[in-house]
Amino acid sequence: MATTTAPVAAVPLLKRLGSLRIYLGVLIVLVWGLGPFYWMAVTAFRDERYTFDNTPWPTHLTLDNFRNAFDTSRGNNFGRALVNSLIIGSITTAIALVLGIFAAYALARIGFRGKYVVSGLILSASMFPVVVLVTPLFQLFTDLGWIGRYQAMIIPNISFVLPMTVYVLSSFFAELPWELEEAARIDGASKLQAFRLVMLPLAAPAVFTTAILAFIAAVNEYLLARLLSSDATQPVTVAIAGFSGNDPKAIPYTAIMAAGTMVTVPLVIMVLLFQRRIISGLTAGGVKS
Repeated sequence: MATTTAPVAAVPLLKRLGSLRIYLGVLIVLVWGLGPFYWMAVTAFRDERYTFDNTPWPTHLTLDNFRNAFDTSRGNNFGRALVNSLIIGSITTAIALVLGIFAAYALARIGFRGKYVVSGLILSASMFPVVVLVTPLFQLFTDLGWIGRYQAMIIPNISFVLPMTVYVLSSFFAELPWELEEAARIDGASKLQAFRLVMLPLAAPAVFTTAILAFIAAVNEYLLARLLSSDATQPVTVAIAGFSGNDPKAIPYTAIMAAGTMVTVPLVIMVLLFQRRIISGLTAGGVKS
């Protein structure tokens, strides 16, 4: 009589190997993604004399690097740059969301000729190389007298994050149960009321997720900000790249790492705190049966 002990015993082993591969893959992704951030934080707390110490854990700890990052006597204006980035990122995100919500809703809800062509043009705009726009934007804003002003960075940033906003939100709106909007219309609500009171609250997770992505993209922009900003309006990306130390011939790596840590940590904390809402933004649009 044949026995099936070996195949049955092999099933748990295959499951364990499958789980091991999953955990190994997650570990590789974590090390690959968080490794540079970890080394930046380690260098930020390390004494400047031991900048190139390759010890993998924190050694020679000091807070002088954070004080040096805010030290204006060296020509650095990191505190002002933080405020500038907050202003530029917040205004860019707010305008992109307002325009993107209505554009995405129209693309998802209204049928018109050339609808897919419009969607393709919006998506292709996000792939346009920024470096090609440097010269025309610089000439345009010079003629308008906007060089060194906030609008010179906010308007291009809106054009960069708006396609992403429309693309993400239109995909989400397309999955919402339109029966709820129709029920609201039957109850006497106008189109605007049905959108504002019924559909928009359902889209809150996607809107929140898109806002985080748009804000991070606006804050991370460097190329145009480097050319279109002044000392009074430069964001953190430009300010950090221009850090100077006591020795004009040496790059202050520890102060740069300290500034980078202060910029990155709040974004990481924000994503960790709202990760459930971000994840729900990817799934809440489905119709439950």
